[in-house]
Amino acid sequence: MRTKQEQANIRLVERIYEEVLGPIDSQAVDGLFSPGYIQHNPGIPSGAMALKDMLDRAKAKYPNAVHIVKRMMADDDLVMAHVHVIFEPGSPGLAVVDIFRIENGLIAEHWDVAMPVNTKPANGNGMF
Repeated sequence: MRTKQEQANIRLVERIYEEVLGPIDSQAVDGLFSPGYIQHNPGIPSGAMALKDMLDRAKAKYPNAVHIVKRMMADDDLVMAHVHVIFEPGSPGLAVVDIFRIENGLIAEHWDVAMPVNTKPANGNGMF
């Protein structure tokens, strides 16, 4: 059973996909991410401004990208999202796990792991 705080944290992360990542909207970062946001992806600098810059580059390069959230889990101040990210329509995309740490109602920290969706799996289980 989720606590009220875990439910609120999941709702915040849902908003990240609805308002920031789904539309690839850098302006929506304000009010959802801490200004001192810590990024653990080694290809992206920390800070809300660096995130906004990355989103602007991503929108220019992949204007039709989609993020399909398959499931979310919460553990105290952490929310994990299992997501199918497709940068180009018709491509298999990536299976991604995003982990967000929430502090004071804002995204304070982020980790992610990603792997290409395998179109010829050795089993019939699927990646999602």
